[in-house]
Amino acid sequence: MPGATKEDQSQVPELLYHTYLRVNSGEPGSPKAIPDVYVLATYGTLNAAKQFALGAISTLGYSRDDFDLYEERPKNTEQWEHGDGVLVYAKAPAGHEFIVGIDTKPNTGDLKATSEGSLILPDGADHLHYILQTMVDYNTDRKANTEIEGAYTRRNDAIEAAKRCLLDEDQTEADFAQFDTRESLNLKTEADWPFGENVLVHAIKPTGENYFVSVGTPPEANIKHGKKEQKQKQ
Repeated sequence: MPGATKEDQSQVPELLYHTYLRVNSGEPGSPKAIPDVYVLATYGTLNAAKQFALGAISTLGYSRDDFDLYEERPKNTEQWEHGDGVLVYAKAPAGHEFIVGIDTKPNTGDLKATSEGSLILPDGADHLHYILQTMVDYNTDRKANTEIEGAYTRRNDAIEAAKRCLLDEDQTEADFAQFDTRESLNLKTEADWPFGENVLVHAIKPTGENYFVSVGTPPEANIKHGKKEQKQKQ
């Protein structure tokens, strides 16, 4: 179609494919055992998400030679040791593990995408704000599991949804042994709020499961774990 724009060729995909980065920096059971998880990008097709995921490490400034071990999931394989949805596993000389995978979620916000899979965000937005829910059971092996609970174009919408993430008609604050929340990500310093700078809700079930609900954006992965940032820390 002559003169057609991306908007003209857009569609609303049923599913969204979130490419995530998980960085493990501590031994299981140690205080640093809870991994850092970030969503790096979202696409409307699986193929576009896979292509991005396979090159995601380079977006952080790294090359394969920066790692002692770098593995990509073989094509046409049912299972491999690093888990379902994981496409890249890399281990740094310092022992940090960089894991890149894809998490598929319903497109509840009716976000538009091109036929090639790139998202078309409204109102000039250049990235999404993601709700991440992490559960850690300190009564067992402290293994952490993180789920992507939502993707929003407006930061305030993500923050308000994150506050309600653990609550519904069948579960209230009274069902938790402890329920901590804050109104904004900007109101308290790290000393006042010990659960993490992006965490809005921390809750503990009577059975010992700890929940951390946070709001994050793709640029934070580079700020926290990009190669340039790591060199500055050294």
